[in-house]
Amino acid sequence: MSDQPMRVAVLGGGSFGTALASIAADNGAEVRQWMRDPELAAQINRDHRNGRYLPDYAINAAVVASIEMPEVLEGAELVLVAIPSKAFREVVRQARPYLHDEQILVSTTKGIQEEGFKLMSQILEEETGFEHIGVISGPNLAAEVADKQLTATVIASDDPQTRTLVQTALGCDYFRVYASNDRYGVELGGSLKNIYAIAAGMAAALGMGENTRSMLMTRALAEMSRFAVDQGANPMTFLGLAGVGDLIVTCSSALSRNYRVGQALGEGKTLEQAVEALGQVAEGVNTVRLVRDKAHEDSVYMPLAEGLYQVLFKGVPARDMARLLMLGEQSSDVEFVLPRKDVQQDRREGGERHG
Repeated sequence: MSDQPMRVAVLGGGSFGTALASIAADNGAEVRQWMRDPELAAQINRDHRNGRYLPDYAINAAVVASIEMPEVLEGAELVLVAIPSKAFREVVRQARPYLHDEQILVSTTKGIQEEGFKLMSQILEEETGFEHIGVISGPNLAAEVADKQLTATVIASDDPQTRTLVQTALGCDYFRVYASNDRYGVELGGSLKNIYAIAAGMAAALGMGENTRSMLMTRALAEMSRFAVDQGANPMTFLGLAGVGDLIVTCSSALSRNYRVGQALGEGKTLEQAVEALGQVAEGVNTVRLVRDKAHEDSVYMPLAEGLYQVLFKGVPARDMARLLMLGEQSSDVEFVLPRKDVQQDRREGGERHG
């Protein structure tokens, strides 16, 4: 083992990237954080605070922010990519000249690229060709992580070196890092739960009770499992932190950005007004459309995703959607079936069928 501190690079100046940068610095790593905005970088270096996304929380003073990509990536053993899905590929391409294949690349983004229905770790693979690739996902509200409240997450990768290094870099007495080798399932869970957070926020604004919330979350879990099986993920992953754990927190907390968008829609605001009032990216809005279209294409029954699509993009009032959901098919309660072997094999061989 080297006596030198681990070098960690974080790409992205948002709330979760900032919280992870501070954790790594707390653990003794040498941390550099890249962002586009020079004023935000200067504020973090001067005040040790991210005034835009985490204004109420102090950041470890050892975190160095910069707008210079080469400076941030130089010598980094671990690179955490915390960029919204719409700009993810663009930023990875910008970083590519300064990356090398011994580095470990980990996505923290819970979103899907429209073209080809690609998850962020697949983009990392396509743009770099590296072997050491993973994803972090779980019930991780950034404000609570920054506040050092007890939190657990999952590092998912086929590569044991990736899992071990991330656990070393980020595991501490308030942030527990569990390992999984189902990268696709963990990442898919992190993206899908955003849909149902919107539904939960909407239900809360409409004055629906705890029975409704319980029904919503359990039917969401069944819906996520059906879709996961079709896509080749292991549905048992959805019984862990990255599935039901993340679903519970994001459907129960006003700290969740997607929940707040749903709340605004339930109060009668338009989608544009809801997103504008949030002031941050809510990945679930785009995910609703992408997953609904993919479910149609693959004939997967997803009434919640379909109903949300109608509210977000077709102008159906939220209260009408809630009533329509009760008229849907009454199928089996528990739907955790094993994934088809042909889809699993296809995933292992490069995802041609779903690429």
